[in-house]
Amino acid sequence: MSRVLAAAPSQPVVVPERVRLLAAGDDVVPVWRNELGGLTFRLSSAAGAERYVKWVPAGTPELDLDAEAERLAWAGRYTPVPRVLDQGADDAGAWLLTAGIPGRSAVDPRWLAHPDTAARAIGAGLRALHDALPVDDCPFSWGVDDRVSRLSPDARAQVGDVPAVDRLVVCHGDPCAPNTLLDDDGRWTAHVDLDALGVADRWADLAVASYSLEWNYGDGHEPAFFDGYGIAPDAERIAFYRRLWDLG
Repeated sequence: MSRVLAAAPSQPVVVPERVRLLAAGDDVVPVWRNELGGLTFRLSSAAGAERYVKWVPAGTPELDLDAEAERLAWAGRYTPVPRVLDQGADDAGAWLLTAGIPGRSAVDPRWLAHPDTAARAIGAGLRALHDALPVDDCPFSWGVDDRVSRLSPDARAQVGDVPAVDRLVVCHGDPCAPNTLLDDDGRWTAHVDLDALGVADRWADLAVASYSLEWNYGDGHEPAFFDGYGIAPDAERIAFYRRLWDLG
């Protein structure tokens, strides 16, 4: 589960006019829908080239494609992420068009059948992301103090005391399993959906990425994830950042 619940569409999808224009004759296939009405489409040319377009209905402030485009442009200097080709908005909605990137989602049926392989690759990919992105040059924050300050008074009381920082990194911000791509050998290749990327304690990502394994694969795969990252679980920080995720 990401911050916004999302899944492959199970019902027919009406393709927005803007998406058809961006496709320019390419095949259009809906591949992802979230609970706020945002859609992702795969555009495939006759020659086999792929592009992806995210489309968000007008008046959906929770889904900020401008923020994602900024973060993709910055992160792409250091780590594999989709390259932005076009973005914009009209009266119907906003869009973000990106180039295809090698790999398939860690929740593709191939990897649902091999969850420990996927979990280990998610951990390794997250470690590579944290090691590659330079904290000092990052203009974005996902800081815990800001996140806690946006909670209601009741939620602030429930989340508890903020633990000391272990290691500041540039966090993914939505590190749930679907947002890591894997190659056919089970190695991570890239990350997607970076609209919340920013500097924070690495446990903000680690707690949620490991949390998402149960939602996507079932119980028992956290050891493979932490092995892939190369760290032992920290129960206190995991509990805090999972509460913050749920309450936020």
